[in-house]
Amino acid sequence: MKAVYLTKHGGIDALKFGELPDPVPEGREVLIRVRACGVNYVDLWVRGGLPFFGPTRFPHIPGTDIVGEVVAVGPAVHSTAVGARVMVNPGVSCGRCPFCLSGEDNYCPQYQAVGIGLHGGYAQLVKVPEANVVPLAFDMAWEAAACVPASFMTAWAMLFEKARLQPGEWILIHAAGSGVGSAAIQLARLGGAIVITTAGSDEKLEKARALGAHYLINYMQQDFLRAVRRITHRRGVDVVIDHIGLEVWERNLLCLVPGGRLVTCGVTSGYEAKTDLRHLFYRQLQLSGNKLAGKAALFRVINLLQAGKVQPVLDRVLPLQEAPLAHKILEERRQFGKVVLVPE
Repeated sequence: MKAVYLTKHGGIDALKFGELPDPVPEGREVLIRVRACGVNYVDLWVRGGLPFFGPTRFPHIPGTDIVGEVVAVGPAVHSTAVGARVMVNPGVSCGRCPFCLSGEDNYCPQYQAVGIGLHGGYAQLVKVPEANVVPLAFDMAWEAAACVPASFMTAWAMLFEKARLQPGEWILIHAAGSGVGSAAIQLARLGGAIVITTAGSDEKLEKARALGAHYLINYMQQDFLRAVRRITHRRGVDVVIDHIGLEVWERNLLCLVPGGRLVTCGVTSGYEAKTDLRHLFYRQLQLSGNKLAGKAALFRVINLLQAGKVQPVLDRVLPLQEAPLAHKILEERRQFGKVVLVPE
């Protein structure tokens, strides 16, 4: 099969396009012909190599957001048919521990993610456990469907499981043009929150308005902390959703009301952020980290998609061999929504 893969960590030139052996499904695994694969910022971290991901076995195929058709199944698979249109739930867990059995499989001690610890979707074929395939029972273009899994699952967990967002609350969502940002805007608006968002251009902010954001902040032209105070009449926000990290961390805390909640899922600007602990205990703030979501979240998101309550946000589609360009677009923050790769 053709694939984009890594033989070492490094810059964009570490991505190689070529032939790798076809995967063979075993046990309760299914083999999927990849029709589209979304590109995430985590793919850039995998390419560069980060210690907390653990050692990478090379060659490694990135790619977390996968949709396609089942072309073969392992001998122990009985409920997934060849030819089924499916979306891949990226989180792989043991299925037996107390976390998995309580529906919190993203806390599983053996948790891995497709495209991070396991081969991903930058390829014509990928094999995953049967438990990780979700039927696409309604008509949706492959490219649009590939925008959904990681971004919407992460946004769902951050908003409703970690922040416990309530109707009428104020929320600040950073980076409207990112996959998580564009998904979180829609879900927060659907949940009845008052949404403030940031982006680096007026063009992106207008797209964010179309997704449901109430208030817009161009962080290239104004300080977002001052803007939040002005918009909320110095009240502040109840929730901050962040994956930028160092660049915004201290101001995030100052945006929060007493008892406010900050949830983070990434560190695109750096991870060694300072925290004034006086704010934490005196104002009784709550800080949470988030890693994807439990498997059930994707079913909830798909129900919302099918009902037309939320929509995938597709920036552009590129052929698989253009993965280096896709990474460059994300590095330069030129996208709004998801960049999607399509194998030929």
